[in-house]
Amino acid sequence: MLSNNHNNSPPTPRTRLERLLRERELRRSNRSSLNEEAHSLGEFNSYDLFSFSGDSCGSFNEEDILEGVSVVKDIIDGFQRLEGRTSKQRLLVVANRLPVSAVRKGKETWHLEISVGGLVSALLGLKEFEARWIGWAGVNVPDEVGQRALEKALAEKKCIPVFLDEEIVHQYYNGYCNNILWPLFHYLGLPQEDRLATTRSFQSQFDAYKKANKMFADVVNKHYEEGDVVWCHDYHLMFLPKCLKEHNRKMKVGWFLHTPFPSSEIHRTLPSRSELLRAVLAADLVGFHTYDYARHFVSACTRILGLEGTPEGVEDQGKLTRIAAFPIGIDSDRFIRALKLPQVQDHIKELQERFAGRKVMLGVDRLDMIKGIPQKILAFEKFLEENPKWRDKVVLLQIAVPTRTDVPEYQKLTSQVHEIVGRINGRFGTLTAVPIHHLDRSLDFPALCALYAVTDVALVTSLRDGMNLVSYEFVACQASKKGVLILSEFAGAAQSLGAGAVLVNPWNITEVAASIGYALNMEADERERRHLHNFMHVTTHTSQEWAATFVSELNDTVVEAQIRTRQIPPLLPINEAANSYSRSHNRLVILGFNATLTEAVDALGRRCGQIRDMDLKVHPDVREPLKKLCDDRNTTVVVLSGSDRSVLDENFGQYNMWLAAENGMFLRPTKGEWMTTMPENLHMDWVESVKHVFEYFTERTPRSHFELRETSLVWNYKYADVEFGRLQARDLLQHLWTGPISNASVDVVQGSRSVEVRAVGVTKGSAIDRILGEIVRDKGINKPIDYVLCVGHFLAKDEDVYTFFEPDLPSEVPQTVPNPLPPPKMPNNGAPPKSARLKKQRSLSIIERRANSHGSAVFWRPVVQDRLSLHEGSSVLDLKGDNYFSCAVGRKRSNARYLLVSSNDVVKLVKELSECLESSVS
Repeated sequence: MLSNNHNNSPPTPRTRLERLLRERELRRSNRSSLNEEAHSLGEFNSYDLFSFSGDSCGSFNEEDILEGVSVVKDIIDGFQRLEGRTSKQRLLVVANRLPVSAVRKGKETWHLEISVGGLVSALLGLKEFEARWIGWAGVNVPDEVGQRALEKALAEKKCIPVFLDEEIVHQYYNGYCNNILWPLFHYLGLPQEDRLATTRSFQSQFDAYKKANKMFADVVNKHYEEGDVVWCHDYHLMFLPKCLKEHNRKMKVGWFLHTPFPSSEIHRTLPSRSELLRAVLAADLVGFHTYDYARHFVSACTRILGLEGTPEGVEDQGKLTRIAAFPIGIDSDRFIRALKLPQVQDHIKELQERFAGRKVMLGVDRLDMIKGIPQKILAFEKFLEENPKWRDKVVLLQIAVPTRTDVPEYQKLTSQVHEIVGRINGRFGTLTAVPIHHLDRSLDFPALCALYAVTDVALVTSLRDGMNLVSYEFVACQASKKGVLILSEFAGAAQSLGAGAVLVNPWNITEVAASIGYALNMEADERERRHLHNFMHVTTHTSQEWAATFVSELNDTVVEAQIRTRQIPPLLPINEAANSYSRSHNRLVILGFNATLTEAVDALGRRCGQIRDMDLKVHPDVREPLKKLCDDRNTTVVVLSGSDRSVLDENFGQYNMWLAAENGMFLRPTKGEWMTTMPENLHMDWVESVKHVFEYFTERTPRSHFELRETSLVWNYKYADVEFGRLQARDLLQHLWTGPISNASVDVVQGSRSVEVRAVGVTKGSAIDRILGEIVRDKGINKPIDYVLCVGHFLAKDEDVYTFFEPDLPSEVPQTVPNPLPPPKMPNNGAPPKSARLKKQRSLSIIERRANSHGSAVFWRPVVQDRLSLHEGSSVLDLKGDNYFSCAVGRKRSNARYLLVSSNDVVKLVKELSECLESSVS
């Protein structure tokens, strides 16, 4: 029976999660098929190119590597034949160092050696992508001949060099990266500044850091092709996402940090804290090893930049940067296969004979301050001191790979470790055996695997570690022994292997010593259960799966961003708005005040401090062009604001314009007196009770304040601690809804960092028709308004002012709703021009609907289609679609047609309009 292909085809994924699950299944299916094809082409594993993975060090054979590269190429060709396609999505991997070390042998001759690491292993497993590696080759090449020769040699290994001179390397890599960022990210703090020369040195290092990142970006841009995925790695390249996006906004950019990211309280000590955070946020996807690091990054963006943290990431004016945890793994199959090799078996037998009758404990670390080697050895000493019976039954093998041997701090650490080891061996050792075997060197891969296999207890005591893959490698080699893993809770691996490992605080020497005793005496069934849990994780969460998952999520994040972008208004075409302005005859310009005509401030309002920012002032650059607009007899300017009357009087009293205070509830021409547009049935009996609540929360929330206006109360926590302010706002809202306003006719309006309680129906949109009617009567307007510009940083509740002026809305009026007001009286014989009649209809305010319902308690919310005609203000409008410009300032989620980024753009717009007036006069 034939199947129906259409009916059996999988449904199209609709949500982000469905897309990712579908991609995951396809990836696993393809990998299975590719492996079968690989077997048909001949048994080979591309990871055998390297003799090392994770945090340990090994050796390799150059001839085997070169031969392996050739075989890999044949396999990839076979993969592509299997898939029926000739090209794959390109992946540009950008890291500080290439996976290749270059040694110059002649003027045009280079000898290349493969550098080893977990990242190399992970990316070799990405068979779905065509990878190119961009980075520094680790050598200074000042001459063009040498550069061209090195580029040619590296191209054969799909590597692209970035050429950095010695001064840049010294300032950027040795200086800013290793002297400032690395210690800070590992909670070691910033270097102490004891003189001004040190401060100047820090600044020069930061300048070199930005310059180096720009050099990396130039190389990426040179080799980038449309559709490529760019994956930036580690703290060396935090500025790179910003550089890339400035060159090409459509570029897919991901950034991954391989170290811990510190808490916001640590990161905020960095002088360049804000610049680095914003540069990273330019990426589409930002990845970390653990949820803790991701949480710290989001918290830093919230507390330092004042941005909004969401479950998906960090949002800045509608642009979402996705933040997620992607725990890296190892190529576990390589370790499992290695245990069967004769060379490894010989090593295992030798070690078993050498340590027969003794339990073997193992530590494999770089000789680094963050690895906690002194703490580990001291804990072992305490264990031997408290357990005399174990002194001749256990041995600790500590492999300490030397790093940065030219740095005094590392030299001091080496001496300290040697001193402790010598003291313990002298205290507990005998003529034939010592309790600690310490090696200041690396081991080759077979010897390392054998050492993992014979170990009974692995001891990882990192004081702070991004991940630490030694624990993964140990678990992968323990199928037979099923040894115990003692793991520091400050290593990233503790988030993944915590259930099967014995977690310890490495600073607590007593706890670590007790854990050693617990591990050595652990029953066999518990050891097996713990090992099985860890082994399942290590073998399923491989380095290849890690890389494939990150790139897959990056692709999907870009898709999500494109969907979100369609909902964001385009930037205002200022020239087009100005041209329409100059062609029109009767113009209406409506401007907001705060964040529209004031100076731009950062998200936390720290331009000049809280006191200065609370005192709103007109942007100095907008005053002169704004005066020109106000003086034009064919232009009516209205400042529509939520501020009270005194604020508008102080800032705009000298202009010839209209002022609409408290969301349009009070109105006056600057040459006249204030009048109210409030409906007669507006009840304000709730004010006192709400005021008491706001006073209470102001006292409880440092740096918050509240404003008592005539139609509303506003509690503002813009300057308070961001997270505490949000918690207080949530508590305040809950108290309001269950208490003072539970039965009151009020609206609660939530801003980004404010809570406002206002009477029902008090919105800018509901007041604008009454405002227009008053302007028509006062100015004696006898020709229709044929141009409207409405610009503001309005709350969502007040964005009905944008939709009010839309000329292309349906004009049908529900027959059941009577007209509550009489027809308008126009100066021109009591009627508006024929072309203006019924051209524009508006939504009723909630108060007017209440009047129409004849006292009914049931109200319905305003919708675009519900319009009434023949209103005094709206009837004078004669707009065409291209003569109306509604524009939100700094709000990407808006009902407005267009967007302006900040008040600085508003200044440019007003200047452009004033120049149109000057040109028309001349």
